[in-house]
Amino acid sequence: MKKIKIASLIAMATLAMNVSAQGASQGVSKNEIILGSIQDLSGPLAGFGKQIRNGLELRVAEINEQGGINGRKLVLKIEDSGYDPKKAVLAAQKLVNQDKIFMMVGHLGTAQNMAAMPVQFEKNVINFFPVTAAREMYEPLNRLKYAFAASYFDQMKTALPRLIQDKKPKKVCINYQDDEFGLEVLRGAEEGLKGLGLTFAEKTSFKRGATDFSSQVAKLKSAECDFVVLGTIIRETIGTIGTARKLGYNPTFLGSSASYTDLIHKLGGPAMNGLYATHTTANPYLDDASQPIRFWANKYKTKFNEDPTVFSAYGYTIIDTFAVAAGKAGANLNTDSFIKSMDSIKIAPDIFGSPAASYSATKRLGNDQSRMSQITDGKWKVVIDYPSK
Repeated sequence: MKKIKIASLIAMATLAMNVSAQGASQGVSKNEIILGSIQDLSGPLAGFGKQIRNGLELRVAEINEQGGINGRKLVLKIEDSGYDPKKAVLAAQKLVNQDKIFMMVGHLGTAQNMAAMPVQFEKNVINFFPVTAAREMYEPLNRLKYAFAASYFDQMKTALPRLIQDKKPKKVCINYQDDEFGLEVLRGAEEGLKGLGLTFAEKTSFKRGATDFSSQVAKLKSAECDFVVLGTIIRETIGTIGTARKLGYNPTFLGSSASYTDLIHKLGGPAMNGLYATHTTANPYLDDASQPIRFWANKYKTKFNEDPTVFSAYGYTIIDTFAVAAGKAGANLNTDSFIKSMDSIKIAPDIFGSPAASYSATKRLGNDQSRMSQITDGKWKVVIDYPSK
């Protein structure tokens, strides 16, 4: 009987420990919540990565100054991927296994997220609002995925036919980055063309990290393409359009939200005028911004000594949304309570013009709407707004 009682006590203790372990999540202590983020701080997208980092850090600092979330301060750990998927895996392993992060927030890059997610999911770490619009950020359905950006596929599928109907081009072509990101732009554009009974007259591509686009542009010009879809980001957009202008080749150019950044016209100059791109969040131009944006921008510039950008806004709103859901989850914050909270909140349109969003157990993309802007006189200006407006 004595042995039975001892065995029973051991079993009860083990059960209690297992229940406790299931209820707890790494990265959450009595006083802190540890968040992780992987950015490109040294590679071709370092311009984006540093801006996202600044946006993340600004909102974290504000929350901590206000006492944190239910008494817990936020600790943000950031690693550099150099826009290399292999480095992203190493960064994820460090953040998940050594730093014991609660959640990955705002990870930049399609291929980089796809490489890192298995590392996170093995330890029940949510991939929260990655800065990429690839469908893989919410498909296939996984309770540990949350995406905020309308997919590159849907952006192109919707925007391309609308612009074609306006421009009435004779030959539609594409230049895209030959990886997961560029292929998503290609597939969405092909779907959009299919609805019009069209196909690409010419396709050209380049490897991630390319800097010379003369052969691609020569091929597009030779094929007499008068409309070119761009599966490009910063320097690839500038390189493709800049090379075309030098050759006196001026088709209509349409990019995705990956090329919607002030860096295009700042670095590319007047040659970038005329470029179209899809997007959700708007770049904050301070001379014509609303009072809330100017107030936010002043805080940003005071902290970082530079003007904020659309990628700064991404970082800021990512942490802001996390804080709302984590706050609602209450004192017993863990992965399960966060998911329950996140799936029940309604996210209102923000000061940057992003649409309202919501999530559920079967819906891991907050909103699939996008709009279109064009660079005119060195600034992005909306030319086609959200369909519902």
